[in-house]
Amino acid sequence: MNPNAAIFVAGHRGMVGSAIVRLLKKEGFHNILTAKRSECDLTRQQQVEAWFNHHGVDYVILAAARVGGIHANNTRGAEFVYQNLAIQTNVIHSAYQNGVKGLMFLGSSCIYPRDCPQPIKEEYLLTGPLEATNESYAIAKIAGLKMVEAYNKQYGTGYLTLMPTNLYGPNDNFDPDSSHVLAALIRKLSDARDSSEKVVKVWGTGMPRREFLLSDDLAEACLFCMRRNIGYSMVNVGSGEEVTIRELAELVAQTVGFRGQIEFDSRMPDGTPRKLLDSSRINAAGWQARTPLREGLRRLYEWYLDRNGGKAA
Repeated sequence: MNPNAAIFVAGHRGMVGSAIVRLLKKEGFHNILTAKRSECDLTRQQQVEAWFNHHGVDYVILAAARVGGIHANNTRGAEFVYQNLAIQTNVIHSAYQNGVKGLMFLGSSCIYPRDCPQPIKEEYLLTGPLEATNESYAIAKIAGLKMVEAYNKQYGTGYLTLMPTNLYGPNDNFDPDSSHVLAALIRKLSDARDSSEKVVKVWGTGMPRREFLLSDDLAEACLFCMRRNIGYSMVNVGSGEEVTIRELAELVAQTVGFRGQIEFDSRMPDGTPRKLLDSSRINAAGWQARTPLREGLRRLYEWYLDRNGGKAA
């Protein structure tokens, strides 16, 4: 890729998009295009078409999405399906209309069936029922990757979908009502430490197993795949490191300095029992995740403290 190539990072303010922008700047790319919602609302077709028509875009990395944790997904399904379908449909089609050289769509590991064989291979898509608590979001992401495949087949485009595992990193959402599990645990256990709480309750049994990937590692995977043809239109991206939610909570407690008791509320939903991606396609091409969970968590907590004016225990 030419360092002067015009690269549109959709969703540049989010956790993933901001990591991609940081990496592109570090790698010497000079023409990074971004759009605030006030400049271009990606859910509005006319605005997206007008924006593309006025910018000479060479490459698109579609990291914009409506995302949230298990509670938000379970209670705001209409918002998740509508907004994500609108964003990806408008951006992918406008990119095609304007002849971009390459497009990367970022999906999610929640697209796979709830009770998938482990580790999860790309070909397991659509082989069983989805997890009910995030079905709306998953269906939207499945539609996006199928749109990429359809455009590749009909129009000969070389668009690519990356399917990352559970993500965390700077600019994550720490809102207790809509955050993902790792950010939610950092917020909850850090607040509990500050208020000297003795017991913290966490949703579910603590038994589900999850894989986590630092957003900066995903950014490296994106650039890695944009620079070469790895031979597939859909690729899993994971760390290969798996923990239970109980182990994750204990690791977060150690990191933030919470010394109280963690109790799990088994009346609340667990979500998918286990979700470990088979990342052999991208690993075979030469990419590997670089950041162990403990190290990534430490870095994220330092960022969280800096952002919120706090200090470590």
